[in-house]
Amino acid sequence: MNQVTTIFKLLSDETRLRMLMLLYQEDLCVCELSGILGVPQPRISQNLAKFRDVEMVTDLRKDKYVYYSLKRNNQTLMNILADIMKEIGLHPKLMEDQKGLEEKENYLKNCGNKCC
Repeated sequence: MNQVTTIFKLLSDETRLRMLMLLYQEDLCVCELSGILGVPQPRISQNLAKFRDVEMVTDLRKDKYVYYSLKRNNQTLMNILADIMKEIGLHPKLMEDQKGLEEKENYLKNCGNKCC
């Protein structure tokens, strides 16, 4: 039961939910998450630390960037995110984020390796 409670506590914050929905779709670095969400890099990093603490994400260095990916072994979390994704059209903010995902390369170019 503790795992389920932890998931819902993390999902109760809009920024964290948006981050997890993006990571559900693909691996991203801090610069990309910050740019897509319009949230300062320190806040993104703080939330990623929370996800790491409960083993929801993993990180991988690729060249000069650190990419974060969602650990897919938590079936409860995967089911919740999949259900949200099926009805993403009902959630305007998540739709905006999905459009931002298409332009993620722009955020990498503009970060100058400051946040990764």
